[in-house]
Amino acid sequence: MAQPSRQYGPVNRSKDTGAERSKETGADFLQLDAAEAPPGGLTDWLTARLREAVADGRLPTGSRVPASRVLAAELGVSRGVVTDAYRRLAEAGQLAGRGRGGTVVVALTPPARQAVPRPEPKAAPAPALFRDDPDAEVFDHLRATPARIDLTPGVPDLAAFPRAAWLRAERAVLDGLAAPDLGYGDVRGTPALRQAVAHWLARNRGIRADPDEVLVVAGTAQALALLGRALGRAGITEVAVEDPGSLGARQHLAHWLAATPPVPVDAEGIRVDALRATRAPAVLLTPAHQYPTGVVLGGERRRELLCWAGEGGLVIEDDYDAEHRYDRPPVPALRAELPDRVCYAGSISKLLAPALRTGWLLVPRPLRGAVLDAKRFADLGNPVLPQLVLARLMESGELDRHLRLLRGRHRRRRDAMITAIRTQLPTATVHGAAAGLHLMLTLPEELGATDTELATAALARGVKVQPLSWHARLPYPPGLVLGYAALSPGAIAEGIATLGELVRRAGVSRPRRGDGPAPG
Repeated sequence: MAQPSRQYGPVNRSKDTGAERSKETGADFLQLDAAEAPPGGLTDWLTARLREAVADGRLPTGSRVPASRVLAAELGVSRGVVTDAYRRLAEAGQLAGRGRGGTVVVALTPPARQAVPRPEPKAAPAPALFRDDPDAEVFDHLRATPARIDLTPGVPDLAAFPRAAWLRAERAVLDGLAAPDLGYGDVRGTPALRQAVAHWLARNRGIRADPDEVLVVAGTAQALALLGRALGRAGITEVAVEDPGSLGARQHLAHWLAATPPVPVDAEGIRVDALRATRAPAVLLTPAHQYPTGVVLGGERRRELLCWAGEGGLVIEDDYDAEHRYDRPPVPALRAELPDRVCYAGSISKLLAPALRTGWLLVPRPLRGAVLDAKRFADLGNPVLPQLVLARLMESGELDRHLRLLRGRHRRRRDAMITAIRTQLPTATVHGAAAGLHLMLTLPEELGATDTELATAALARGVKVQPLSWHARLPYPPGLVLGYAALSPGAIAEGIATLGELVRRAGVSRPRRGDGPAPG
């Protein structure tokens, strides 16, 4: 039993009442206030409050409790009150001393009160994921669904992230950072990164831009959101999109705009005659490497498009993975040819990691103010420190070196996927092999199953893919979109073998007339 001298009274033994004392003492930890304790029962009260916090999860297993001296000072009680309470919980098996590691929680509930574990809830069945009409949450669910082999597109080799170079750049940035630099930054982005992006675009994409034209954003997704808001304010409520085209990009635009009419894509890229027929004032394009078909906007088609834009149309150019090319020369960005009619969006999601949430946006002068306002009221600008680190990587040449490394690694993985497709899926046609991080497969019309059914069956076997029909609203053959950048050649071969088995089971046996798999 605790001694009275250890139970009673704050360290400062004044004549203040408990109500007066509570104005001066109290702990942020569990919102404890010693004024709530009954007379003569400080230790019992504190013990009970700690036990309740352990039982209801506010103090989870492994969490640390404050040092007894610290908590006693905050509560205005003698240290003995706290040490006695900690001792009681330790004897009950709920707390344990860890030396320099402090005192930690070692059990969620007292042994006598432990509940019988409940079975884990079963995951939602795969058919609910691969629906023909995917909703806005579908990519969240897809990312959260585990798979033995993940062939979903759009992810670079994250294991290749240049951690050592990033840490070196981060240390250098922090060493030279002045205290004011840790305040709120420029909404447009740090001057260092805007200048680095301008240099990067000039040497890699042929775009001449002043750093003041560059707006740093949280990836292409935010770029589309900002453009959607700005266009809406300008009275533009319709933006045409490629078909097939990125489901995710279409969803982002559709959230802000009234309509996203589809425009067919053929071997030369978007059909400008069909674009004109929609009468949409703007269009979203991926001209350097069309998603998901992989085609490059042809020269004559490019001239038609620029003519359309010169007549008053607005182009939103998503340059999402233009750096990753293997078997073809670079293609200049549309922004380089008609800056007054092209909004240009790029990011480092496919070059470094999506987790950094960093990209850039260039817009024609008439839209600049509205887009900047949208950014300002969205988040006051991107975090400053990652911007400064990225700027240093860009200007030092580290990012160029990383890109060269990735090109070699991604090329080998692409070749491994094409080799596996030739063997396991001879009836499939491969599209877009010359660049990017994914391949598009089209399958015979006689497949005997929809591509969403094929994706569902593959997921049941531990292989995650995206059905092509997700990205197409106009009639199009069944198919799959397969990412290869994030997997080893062995895992790729195993995943394609599983898909080949499923296609054969679906009843496809005779080869399809056409190009067949593209050469490696």
